Parts: sequence; structure tokens; C-alpha cells
Amino acid sequence: MIEVRGLVKAFGLLPVLRGLNLSVERGAFVALLGPNGSGKTTLMRILAALSKPTAGTVTIGGWRLPEEAAAVRAQLGVVAHQPLLYDGLTARENLEFYARLYSLSRENRAARVDEVLARVGLAARADDLVRTFSRGMQQRLAIARAILHRPHVLLFDEPYTGLDQDAAAMLDALLGDIARDGHTIVMTSHDLFRARALSTHVAILSRGQIGYYERSAAIQPQELPALYAEVTGAASVR
Repeated sequence: MIEVRGLVKAFGLLPVLRGLNLSVERGAFVALLGPNGSGKTTLMRILAALSKPTAGTVTIGGWRLPEEAAAVRAQLGVVAHQPLLYDGLTARENLEFYARLYSLSRENRAARVDEVLARVGLAARADDLVRTFSRGMQQRLAIARAILHRPHVLLFDEPYTGLDQDAAAMLDALLGDIARDGHTIVMTSHDLFRARALSTHVAILSRGQIGYYERSAAIQPQELPALYAEVTGAASVR
């Protein structure tokens, strides 16, 4: 579903991604780990068709970036650091707005909005303004926005940022549920154990390249911090 070959991204004379290779099978859930500055967000922005590579090839669902960015965006759902919601609108109004942007048919639009609100546990708050929502509720609504048009690929860039323990546990259950639907998922995270538990594969990004890629089930939880430190050169991990 996602094929990256020889990906280079430089900002001026500063290279961030250095010949990165990554292959993600359809239906896989890849946890992308790495220290700050390793290039995680840069890679996610390129996969989301928000940034152009300096060199290399990127294909998603058979479509090539950046040449076929419009076709790629149509099959993507993205949840970034900001929820990309309008706090002066209700949850329902936000999703109805995005449904129009995604060109969902008018006859199916209302039913799909109700469906995803129920899916993320916000049906009872559908007509409340987003400004009254907690950070966790906003993150759930952002996920509802991302899955609204039934995308093949979901990109989550640090979705747990700012969440308390209860909200994080609810997000665990929601992401697990979404993964079982067969979406292809790439998620960046600093939480090694949570990322391993949720994902089918773990990728560790170091110095602009994928330094490690393996099935999550092949990694013992107690071994992961040492493995991460070895690949990244980190002195300690959380």
C-alpha cells in the first residue's frame, strides 16, 4: 500500500531524510518510533502529500507523489498535532462540512456523520460546540473526521499528545477497533510500549533512515527500550 524508495528530504543544506526505504503492506499498522529530530514528522508530511521530497520515490495505493497528489489525498485520513476542527461549530457541523469537502453524496451524508460520531463515542455530544470539548474529545472528533470518507490509509502523528490516562485508554480502544477494519495505518509515537501493543509492525527511524523494521509480535516488550536505544543511540527512553 505504501512504498518509499531512496527518499531524501533536505531543508537548504540540511538533510533530514537520507535515502529512506519503507514498504507497508495493505492492512498493516506501523508504529513509527524515533527521537525528536529523527525525521518522523517530515516523513509523515510527505506521505500526507503536504511536503514534496527532494529526491526518491513515494507511492501510496499505486499513486505516485507528488505527481498524483490529488489521487493520494482522496484515499488518506490524517490526524496531526492540531485537530483541524472549527471550535465555533458543533461536532456534527464540523463533520458535515468535511463530508462536503470529501464529496460524500447528499443522501448518505447525514447517516455517515451519525455513524462515525457513534463510532468515536460522541453521539451524545453531536450538537455541542467543539470549544466545550476536552482535548481527548477533540482528538476523537479528529479521528471521526479522518475516517469519514472511508480512506484506505490513515496517518496519525503523535495522536496521544496532551491526553490524560483515561482519554489515552479510550483512544487505544478506538485505534484498535479502526485497525481491525483493515485500514493501513502509520502512527508516530514516543510511547514505545503503547505503540508496540497497538501495531502489527514497529519501525525505528534514526538519522533520517529506517534503522529497524520488524513485526511487533517478534519483539518482547522488555527488550524494546534497549533495542530502541541501540538503533537510535538514545541514552534513555520513556
